[in-house]
Amino acid sequence: MKKNKFGFTLLEMLVVIGIIAILVSMGFVSYSSAQKKARDAKRKLEMGAIRNAMEQYYSLCNSSYPVSNGGKVPGSITASTGDGCSADNSIMATVPTDPKTPTEEYNYDDTGPPPSICSTLMESESNPYCVFLQQ
Repeated sequence: MKKNKFGFTLLEMLVVIGIIAILVSMGFVSYSSAQKKARDAKRKLEMGAIRNAMEQYYSLCNSSYPVSNGGKVPGSITASTGDGCSADNSIMATVPTDPKTPTEEYNYDDTGPPPSICSTLMESESNPYCVFLQQ
């Protein structure tokens, strides 16, 4: 006698679930690395914008850059005539912070030539990324 077989066996179901789990884990790993690269790209763009704002400050304020805030980029970049600048101008009202940890600010070394803005929080690169001011 021949039996009609309907449905799946337990072994077939376990194999399918195992294959799905492997595919999901591969997707999760690639998604995680894409997120890290996106945050690093955002960090680089933000540091470039901060550099541009500091260059504007430099041109308005008699060839001097803003003073660091304890080794960090100041919270805002504003030129005022009280600081010896040629005009009152809010260049960057709010300086961006790190995309992953919003309480973390970018490092700013205003001591050596040339001054630099750095991020030690790069996730997809092993070395810190720095942007150097041009003047």
